[in-house]
Amino acid sequence: MGIVTGCTCLIQAGQGMIRLQRNTKTSMAEQSFIQVKDLRKNYHTPAGDYIALKGLNFSLNAAEFAVMMGKSGAGKSTLVNMLTGVDTVTSGEIIIGGEAIHTFNEDQMALWRGLNVGVIYQSFQLLPKLTIMDNILIPMDFCDLYVPGKSQEWAMSILEKVELTDQAHKFPSTLSGGQQQRAAIARALANDPPLIVADEPTGNLDTNTAEVIFNLFDLLVQEGKTIFFVTHDEAITSRADRILYINDGELVDQVSD
Repeated sequence: MGIVTGCTCLIQAGQGMIRLQRNTKTSMAEQSFIQVKDLRKNYHTPAGDYIALKGLNFSLNAAEFAVMMGKSGAGKSTLVNMLTGVDTVTSGEIIIGGEAIHTFNEDQMALWRGLNVGVIYQSFQLLPKLTIMDNILIPMDFCDLYVPGKSQEWAMSILEKVELTDQAHKFPSTLSGGQQQRAAIARALANDPPLIVADEPTGNLDTNTAEVIFNLFDLLVQEGKTIFFVTHDEAITSRADRILYINDGELVDQVSD
């Protein structure tokens, strides 16, 4: 397995846990965990060029709960795709944990994403023909971290965190919407990534279930995860360390706690 510069992946089997050990080029005390500099994204369409992001600039600290607000079409999902490496930038820079991810080739990006980012979607995107346990094991297998027995123990410890141990061997279709979203969060935590990106994760959930998800994100931040949470829901802003407002591809306001 190739190694992205400045990032190493090791397996520790102590106490049945699998952890990722990372070395970054620059201490988190010396720079922000995420730095976005003059980020631009253009799409070519038959009707002409569409400018989705217009020179965004912002930074986030490690273990920060950041919320991005904006109406549909404002550029939120485009930014999610940039931060997770699903799509390429037109120009500008994205530096995460000291890594200039906008310079990565496709293979480097796939490896970096698998080790460093957990993505949670509104639609859950669990694989329907696999059990919840197997859905969580897939990211480990992708990053060559799967260890028979040990991986199952680690997956069960994650399911315990989201209170789904009794659902481990069930299929997604048998779970409620809230349970499926918690299972999706568990999958995002499979490789113990430092960054969690959530794209409208509570959009299809009732208020009480959404509150459970919000509380879980609070817990993850306390454990040192950096959360980038995209939503229309104003209720989450009271939980955020930083609120970013985007409109028509531009960052129009930023509020920090």
